[in-house]
Amino acid sequence: MSLATLIFTALLVLQSVLVVSGGAVRLTGSGLGCPTWPECTKGSIKPLAHPAQGQLHAWIEFGNRLVAWLIFIFAILALIYVVRKLKNRSDYAKLRNLAIFQLLGFLAQVVLGGITVLTKLNPISVSAHFFLSLPLIAGALTLRSRILSKQTALVGETTRLLLKILVGVGVAVLAMGTIVTGTGPHAGDISAKRYHLDPRVVSWMHADLVILLISMILALILVVRVSESGASKELIRQKSVRFLGIALAQGAIGYIQYFTKLPELLVGAHLLGATLVWLAIWDLNISGRTTSNKI
Repeated sequence: MSLATLIFTALLVLQSVLVVSGGAVRLTGSGLGCPTWPECTKGSIKPLAHPAQGQLHAWIEFGNRLVAWLIFIFAILALIYVVRKLKNRSDYAKLRNLAIFQLLGFLAQVVLGGITVLTKLNPISVSAHFFLSLPLIAGALTLRSRILSKQTALVGETTRLLLKILVGVGVAVLAMGTIVTGTGPHAGDISAKRYHLDPRVVSWMHADLVILLISMILALILVVRVSESGASKELIRQKSVRFLGIALAQGAIGYIQYFTKLPELLVGAHLLGATLVWLAIWDLNISGRTTSNKI
């Protein structure tokens, strides 16, 4: 494995893991496991053993914070690699800006994390904490693709338009998903505030958006079949079919968890699925453009 592959793959994986580890914090009620910020407990960065209380919640929250710091380390390594190894590339400025964005995103996540703790898991800050991960995951995937991938796809205007619409619908699906979670029972702590909305209404609004997303994927597959050709057609077709499979599986999990009263394991699987859906959407989006050759 090359150094570039290690750095940029690890950065992408860690940005995705942060979403899942944040979900674990919510599902286990560990949102205030570390009740202070930036320390975990007063006078200590890490959880302190205390005979009067269990430490599992504190270590789960602390583990989520550790993932964020690992992202910081690999974001620095990514920037150093771009600056030292890729200065002669025509897209150097874009690569550098993408790497800097990862560092700025880390700082923003730290600030949002602090606000989330200090406001006792206000649902708006919790949702924003998750939502910030979307552009950071997209940026990490774009950075990795530009540096490591040989794949290119020159697509027609209709296909390009559908890819853009797909991204917009995907963002709407995930945004509504955060509202559903903030309305339901898994808010991170038993005393945490929820959105004052009807859980049934927001759940079905979310489901309607998922149906729209799947319809858009089917439309994309059809358009690619009739209007694209050659390697571009095959690349977008393969990724569209893979995306359809992920979206259908995610939709099935969503319906099952709704009718089984939101068991923690299924909700966790749904959160992982949401991350995979976003990765698939953005992978399709950047595949519909010309990408740089592998260095």
